[in-house]
Order: sequence, then structure tokens, then C-alpha cells
Amino acid sequence: MLAGLSSSVLAADCSTEIDGNDAMQFNKASISVPQSCKQFTVKLKHSGKLPKTAMGHNWVLSKTADVQGIATDGMAAGAAKNYVKDGDARVIAHTKVVGGGESDAVTFQTGKLKAGESYTYFCSFPGHSGIMKGSLQLTK
Repeated sequence: MLAGLSSSVLAADCSTEIDGNDAMQFNKASISVPQSCKQFTVKLKHSGKLPKTAMGHNWVLSKTADVQGIATDGMAAGAAKNYVKDGDARVIAHTKVVGGGESDAVTFQTGKLKAGESYTYFCSFPGHSGIMKGSLQLTK
């Protein structure tokens, strides 16, 4: 019984939920990813009411230095590509764009992360990345 409990606790540590709203805000300023996790899942929920065409949000993870370039290239990629350029190697993980009441999730391999590196998650919907972002770190 105890062994089953500890494995479910470990599994819970390898995922998180984050919420985006109609005020262009995520409800978390940072996410910690335990080094013990082989993969990590982020579930994005949109708690607002506006449709994705007006106030859509996605969750994109990259090295901090790559955020502006990814956001710029994402605008050019457009809504049909979830504002993420096809095959962009700078993108570690991303969800699709969701509107009010919708959600999406992404699971990525934590081996792509390095301890001590600066990572940022952000929304690449045009105009959102400047304020709708947070930090992600690999933790022991």
C-alpha cells in the first residue's frame, strides 16, 4: 500500500497545471521541475471567457535568451501553427493555443534541461510574451 502511495506522489511531482486568463496573465510566476522526473507534463487551462481568436494562450518553453526570436517567428507562423514556427529547435515544448474554457497539455523529456540554465515559459500569441511569462528551473 505504501509503495503505491509513494509512486503516485512521485508522479504528481512530475506535472503541473497553469492557468491563463482574459487579463493576459499566468497564475504562476515560476515552475520547478525535479531532476528525478524523466519527463514533465504541463497542463494549460484558460479560465477566461474570450475565444482563442481574441485572447488565445499557449505555453511555450525555451531558453530565456531565445524567447524574443521564438515569439517573433511565431507571429509570422500564425494562428494555424499555434504561433510556433514549424520545426523551431529553440522550442523545448509547447501546447496548442486555447481559448476561454479550453485546455491542452504537453509532456517533454527533462533530459533537454540543464541545471543552472535559465529557462522561460511564455505565451507566443501576438503581443502576449512581454508580460505573460515565467521562469522554469530544474531542481534537485
